[in-house]
Amino acid sequence: MGLRDVVYGVYERRLARGLVDGTRPRHVGVILDGNRRWARASGADDVATGHRRGADKIDELLAWCTDAGVEVVTLWLLSTDNLSRPRPELDDLLRIIERTVEGLAADGRPWRVHPVGSLDLLPDTTVRVLKEAEEATRTRPGLLVNVAIGYGGRREIADAVRGLLQQHAERGDSLVDVAAALDPERIAEHLYTRGQPDPDLVIRTSGEQRLSGFLLWQSAHSEFYFCDALWPDFRRVDFLRALRSYAQRHRRFGG
Repeated sequence: MGLRDVVYGVYERRLARGLVDGTRPRHVGVILDGNRRWARASGADDVATGHRRGADKIDELLAWCTDAGVEVVTLWLLSTDNLSRPRPELDDLLRIIERTVEGLAADGRPWRVHPVGSLDLLPDTTVRVLKEAEEATRTRPGLLVNVAIGYGGRREIADAVRGLLQQHAERGDSLVDVAAALDPERIAEHLYTRGQPDPDLVIRTSGEQRLSGFLLWQSAHSEFYFCDALWPDFRRVDFLRALRSYAQRHRRFGG
């Protein structure tokens, strides 16, 4: 172990001790950004190398969240925009995601897996893996892990409104009744994350300072933390810094 590792270890422990009595987020959303740039910077032959390295980091993140007392984590693994990537790259990415989700759902893992996104846009094989993972982990007691795959914030809101309209159409309600029901609470009941707390903290890696459509509805009162590290290089010390930043803020909830 080098001097740098020793210094980081001491710093990590100091950060962790400082968070013992601090405010903790119940729900953390993470935009796992920078896999492709990491692959290019490392001289890899293809971007799939970056996606695989990024997938390997997920177990570490979930362990850190569990240790910190987080209850819900939402991982943005694939956006609706990503579905337009070149076919070979998209196929590789989907296979990596499938293996990652299967790993999260494997026996002995404490997490509950819940897919969020437009499953109708995904290949049948990917949909099957997601549904099987959700069913296999439904009764586990640990961290709830939302895997956002084929996800877009605008699409989610449109799907929620569509679901609300369909519900009223099945009841035979009039247009006046439907219009009266279009309030934030009713729409929220049809979101992919219905029944869950909204994210208290949203983390984005790679230095980009934008949401790109991630949890548009749910993040109205979230705190944001932007980290320069590319996702495969994201360390526990970066996660603890995000928690420290969150604990130091005075949340006004729109005020």
